[in-house]
Amino acid sequence: MPERLTIPRHGGGLRAAAAHYSIPLADWLDLSTGINPRSYPISPGDPVDWTRLPDPQSLAALTEAARCAYRVGAQLEIVPAPGTDLALRLLPLIAPEGAVDILAPTYSGHEEGWRNAGRTVGRIAEIDAGGAPILVLANPNNPDGRTVDPLQLLRTARLLAAKGGLLVVDEAFADLDPSLSLLPIIGDEPVVVLRSFGKFFGLAGLRLGFVIGAPAPCTRLRALLGDWPVSGPAITAGIAALRDTAWQDATRIALAADRQRLADLLEPAGLRVIGGTDLFLLARSARAQEIHMRLAKRGIWTRIFAEDQSLIRFGMPPECAFDRLEEALRKRGR
Repeated sequence: MPERLTIPRHGGGLRAAAAHYSIPLADWLDLSTGINPRSYPISPGDPVDWTRLPDPQSLAALTEAARCAYRVGAQLEIVPAPGTDLALRLLPLIAPEGAVDILAPTYSGHEEGWRNAGRTVGRIAEIDAGGAPILVLANPNNPDGRTVDPLQLLRTARLLAAKGGLLVVDEAFADLDPSLSLLPIIGDEPVVVLRSFGKFFGLAGLRLGFVIGAPAPCTRLRALLGDWPVSGPAITAGIAALRDTAWQDATRIALAADRQRLADLLEPAGLRVIGGTDLFLLARSARAQEIHMRLAKRGIWTRIFAEDQSLIRFGMPPECAFDRLEEALRKRGR
């Protein structure tokens, strides 16, 4: 009887994988997510971050650090949030009424959030193929790395404005290529942009993100999140990382090299790279599920997809793990 395949929902789920394959958690190489293995170095910080309520002035400093890092104009509001996954699920509460088009395939949380709020949701393959007043997309996209020119997004936002609509852009991976961001060119268009902190800075456990856009929806979101939307440790780490432009520049260079190195491992193993970013590569193979399970038996966790069983996604390995992945990809059978 064939082994039952465990398909991770968004990547991660490593404890379940460890139990399923009887491999200690500490021995796993987790390549199932798009989180930077070259994480920003943070110190334990000030003990008061853990013992006091987050300070309003510190939260304001975090907001200004994000404004500078993301090149956000003064006309836009910035709302810190405990991760963008929560924020995107709150968007139906602050958005205009109406149906939603989602540029698909993309991160499944978007569709779930709008459907759970009772919205009619359609999937479209091209940015101009829908007719709903609300359009949602990721730029760069997950899992295929598709990108859209920001000027095209701006034109789309202006068309949606005529419908009283809204453009939602998930820029979770835009730190890798800041030229893709819509934020520096937004004026008074009806746009909400989501920026993830944890992916590029490799600190997903802090649960920090930002919602950026016009004052009206952002003011409503700020009221929903309350006076302490993110933790003290997240504020301190966020300020330090967002201000550290030297680390950001060096990390982009290193990750671009890592991407090429990973592609050079996958292609000889029969995995055709069809997309990605500098934090993950998406590959296609008729043996994708077999490769996923074979690697899992060696303590390497990748991402596969229930909706297309020929796809497999690899996050960037740490520098010390490329050789381990290469060896595992070469081996066949058990």
